[in-house]
Amino acid sequence: MTETILITGGAGFIGRYVARACLDRGYRVRVLDSLIEQVHGDKTTADALDPDVEVVIGDVRDETAVLRALKGATKVVHLAAEVGVGQSMYAVDRYVSVNDYGTAVLFQQLINHPVKRVVVASSMSIYGEGLYRDADGRIVQDVTRTSRISANDPWDPLDEQGRPLIPEPTPEWKRPALASVYALSKYVQERLTLTLSPPYGMEGVALRLWNVYGPGQALSNPYTGVLAIFSSRLHNGQPPMIFEDGRQRRDFVHVEDVAQAFLLALEHENAPGQVFNVGSGQDRSVCEVAELLGRAMNRSMEPDITGKARAGDIRHCIADITKIQQELGYVPRRDFFEGLAELADWVAQQEARDFVQDARKELEARGLVA
Repeated sequence: MTETILITGGAGFIGRYVARACLDRGYRVRVLDSLIEQVHGDKTTADALDPDVEVVIGDVRDETAVLRALKGATKVVHLAAEVGVGQSMYAVDRYVSVNDYGTAVLFQQLINHPVKRVVVASSMSIYGEGLYRDADGRIVQDVTRTSRISANDPWDPLDEQGRPLIPEPTPEWKRPALASVYALSKYVQERLTLTLSPPYGMEGVALRLWNVYGPGQALSNPYTGVLAIFSSRLHNGQPPMIFEDGRQRRDFVHVEDVAQAFLLALEHENAPGQVFNVGSGQDRSVCEVAELLGRAMNRSMEPDITGKARAGDIRHCIADITKIQQELGYVPRRDFFEGLAELADWVAQQEARDFVQDARKELEARGLVA
């Protein structure tokens, strides 16, 4: 008997790739999505999905829609969420409602209609600052940055002796440090999944995703992934806008590798009850990535480095993917430079409205940029 996978938020960027990967594995796929305007524009149908995907239009907070979508499902991928650190710091009720109440509604229905396994999309943002090592070689977990008083103050966090801390790959055992409403809400999603699944005979898995990129991102959403935001700016003849000094380091992982990780989390016997980082295992500075993308799009221009910080942002967070490689057999396959070229080719065929300056003004008006 063919199993049915329900993907909440499945009409979104990551959801479409997960749906395709599940179809290729022989699953039936059903999607529940509300098609919010910020992500989907004025579309009223999930036209970017494979025609073999069954679509239920509805909000994850609507128990009737959730119950309809769960009918006959054997496993769930829970992607439905509001995304974006900056916006979460002022649209608090919306983020908590969709991310946390939506997850609660999903599990309220799962209690009476349990499935075999639930895989939730968590986020690297739950770590806050990543793992660091001090000048003496000691690991430092709970790093916080002090506010910069003058332009000469360092962006990087310092130890108690005022020495720069060195960023290290961040493993799953690092204690969470929830620096934004978005991070807090993603952690609640993760813990609800891992807490409620076992008592009702289900298996829960959480994937902590790093910076996902690839063709199909919402280019007109100024709170989406950084590469999509940079792409939209460059496509409209504007330089990428970078907060701080651009030297903050991240891991950028192709969406096809992320879809691979979800399949492994759905199927592997070692996955239940666990959390796994999902990244590429390589880190780059944000400024370097902006320059590489500009070259790939044939629109090289100096980034607009603001020298200002957003509330909720962290300095460095690099993925340690050892656990998912060893326990689930995950192997990131997509080369970053090939992925950028593919993204650039796709963006060239799109129309994208640039709302980045509007988003910045919104944050500044609320005192969230300094």
